[in-house]
Amino acid sequence: MSAEAADREAATSCRPCTPPQTSWFEFLLEEALLETHLRKAAPDPSPVQLIIQFLEQASKPSLNEQNQVQPPPDNKRNRILKLLALKVAAHLKWDLDILEKSLSVPVLNMLLNELLCISKVPPGTKHVDMDLSSLPPTTAMAILLYNRWAIRTIVQSSFPVKLVKPGPPQLNIMTQIQQEKELTENILKVLKEQAADSILVLEAALKLNKDLYVHTIRTLDLLAMEPGMVNGETESSTAGLKISAEEIQCQVCYDLGAVYFQQGSTNSTIYENAKEKFFRTKELISKIASSSLHCTIDEKRLAGYCQACGVLTSSSDSASQQSTPYSQIHSCMKSGSYQELVKIFLEDNLTLSLPIQFRHSVLRELFQKAQQGNDALDEICFKVCACNTVCDVMQGRMIDIQFNQLFLKPNKEKIDFLLEVCSRSIHLEHASESSQRKMAAFLKNLCLGLEDLQLVFMISSHELFITLLKDDERKLLIDQMRKRSPRINLCTKPVTSFYDIPASASVSIGQLEHQLILSMDPWRIRQILIELHGMTSERQFWTVSCKWEVPNVYGNVILGIKDNLTRDLVYILMAKGLHCSAIKDFVHAKQLFAACLELVTEFSPKLRQVMLNEMLLLDIYTHEAGAGVSGERPPSDLISRVRGYLEMRVPDIPLRQVIAEECVAFLLNWRENEYLTMQVPLPLVQTNPYVKLGQLLAATCKELPGPKESRRTAKDLWEVVVQICSVSNQHKRGNDGRVSLIKHRESTLGIMYRSELLSFIKKLREPLVLTTILSLFVKLHNVREDIVNDIAAEHISIWPSSIPNLQSVDFEAVAVTVKELVNYALTINANNHFWLIIQADIYFGDKKNDKMLLFAQLPYPAMMLWIPTMSTSGMLPFWNI
Repeated sequence: MSAEAADREAATSCRPCTPPQTSWFEFLLEEALLETHLRKAAPDPSPVQLIIQFLEQASKPSLNEQNQVQPPPDNKRNRILKLLALKVAAHLKWDLDILEKSLSVPVLNMLLNELLCISKVPPGTKHVDMDLSSLPPTTAMAILLYNRWAIRTIVQSSFPVKLVKPGPPQLNIMTQIQQEKELTENILKVLKEQAADSILVLEAALKLNKDLYVHTIRTLDLLAMEPGMVNGETESSTAGLKISAEEIQCQVCYDLGAVYFQQGSTNSTIYENAKEKFFRTKELISKIASSSLHCTIDEKRLAGYCQACGVLTSSSDSASQQSTPYSQIHSCMKSGSYQELVKIFLEDNLTLSLPIQFRHSVLRELFQKAQQGNDALDEICFKVCACNTVCDVMQGRMIDIQFNQLFLKPNKEKIDFLLEVCSRSIHLEHASESSQRKMAAFLKNLCLGLEDLQLVFMISSHELFITLLKDDERKLLIDQMRKRSPRINLCTKPVTSFYDIPASASVSIGQLEHQLILSMDPWRIRQILIELHGMTSERQFWTVSCKWEVPNVYGNVILGIKDNLTRDLVYILMAKGLHCSAIKDFVHAKQLFAACLELVTEFSPKLRQVMLNEMLLLDIYTHEAGAGVSGERPPSDLISRVRGYLEMRVPDIPLRQVIAEECVAFLLNWRENEYLTMQVPLPLVQTNPYVKLGQLLAATCKELPGPKESRRTAKDLWEVVVQICSVSNQHKRGNDGRVSLIKHRESTLGIMYRSELLSFIKKLREPLVLTTILSLFVKLHNVREDIVNDIAAEHISIWPSSIPNLQSVDFEAVAVTVKELVNYALTINANNHFWLIIQADIYFGDKKNDKMLLFAQLPYPAMMLWIPTMSTSGMLPFWNI
């Protein structure tokens, strides 16, 4: 290998490939591997993934000689797999929050049952019949963990869960999901039957006044040894991770409080038990806060439970019961004192003590009651909604769509109340400039949304409006209203003027269309389209600008959306996003794509996948234009998403070929040769020409610089490129009966057209890949029979030296391609030794009869490298020039 090639190889090898994931069976073969793996900063697979893999393998059924399904055998392999799963859980310190979040109910049930088994809990014995104080510390802790999980799972199952919209049906996946669902339901049924016993076990645990110990990796190793080697250490008081009595009581109290609170919906007296447990939890948290190692309680959730219990339980001190807004609101809802409820919300608009989620939940409950036939609540719903809306405005949140629905038919009473809410939600003397501007903008937009001039005048003449808006702002608003509305005259002009002539609807639509073209804010685009569709239902606003272009594969799906507003919004968001991506305005492109993704997720899995694909392409562009320029390796998450796209097999999803191009080029540029060569699925290689080309390039580069080893893959790559550069010969019979040969048509027999290949190569930046493809084209150029001077290139010996059918190759196209490729490569690295020599040889071949003109046009770096090469080869003595 030359010195330059060695330097280049050393420079490019600093980009490491993504390390392959450790397989589960490797932990069986090497005992110390698990602890080494878990000590990594970000182990792959993660601890919870390892637990799933170990237990999945240990629970696989077997087949007997008659091909009958048998339960998993109790052999050494399966026992070690279960032990490995327990070790990983011990590494996580048996944190139920982590385990419940990542493991399904069947997997966690199996894991905790294995913990009971290895902790010497007698099978078939009811936990409630066992005396925890007389058991070894690790055994008692195992029983507590299982019963805590049991009641936590019961509580979690009572919460409503948003159903995930299923994708395209796949029989095997659907069967697995159904089996897991049935298994989960069966386990929940058993847990609910044993719920009373689990509660008694945890109540008994509160009476324990001693520390307990939970298994660690070390104690599990000791338990796995022969009985004679353990010497009773795992049953002593010092084995395992120590959990203090206060931490145990804190966790148990919280879990008992949660299950009592859940049971309170059927028996309100149980809320007292929940309240006692939650307030005890608060006391214990304040006591152990600084020393807690194992206890993890969601304190915000605990505070919510305490608030709820304070409202739901009767208190001997009625004054303390009414001291919190929550209690007052609960009392108002219960007694039907809705005017008092509105007063509480008005007062809270200044104090802001109620969370916005609670405010919206109260409004939802009022809506439900109104829909059940209580018409008197319509006014209350509007008033509470108005309070929430002004609160949102003052805190910089978006206005809820419910307010727009309730304000569709405004009247004097609604405007009066809304102005009262605004006045009571801000103290002008103490309010910040930001708060004043938010309120002013709200009042201004309110005026612009009203058609009734009397209602506009009510707002514009209000003291708050006059105080918040400056004179010039008020005049500008009046001008806007005058141009928009017929016969509006909010000034003191005695006679009709030109400006009082009503603007036609077409002018208003034209102004909004102009704003629609200029706006890059997804929310503003949506608002404009709502206004436009409110004015006319006959227009298709996605056709407003000829610059809005969406690929045909997407356009057919988008234009099939039945709702006109949704169709226009999706089309325009995507078109603007694609335009921003094309001009490298990646920030706006991401905002537009994110808004479009959120919109289509609700109704179209097909368009959702389309947007995910476009966002992947955008992330590739963003990295390559930003951190990638300086050589910073892309995050592993992006590489995984690129692989996921290439392996995607979702039917009926419209795909853009450019995304596949960019994904393969991305993997080649970051030397993911191992994946492209060994791990890419075979069906993908057979169906996607860019993946096939990428695999051949990666395999050839991987085996360089050894000529013998690389010739097999190099031959495959050579044949593919020769086929692409071939022309199809067609015969045509003329009028005189003679048959003439028609040549120079791009062959359709190759995996892609030459122009597509050239476009793909110009996406590559990795030096070795560019050198390899340049070397191939140079060799193909040199094979032609009428060549006078060969072009020199690195690694040229790995390619075949002849072509069976020379007439089939379009050598003129090959020569043009070589020129284009070397010019492109030199934009990547203008000082590459071998690329400069190729360029110099091309210049010499083109201008060999005019040597002075050659040197006039030859780039200086190529001249300085080429002269010694030519003079020493005897092709052109230096002194004869």
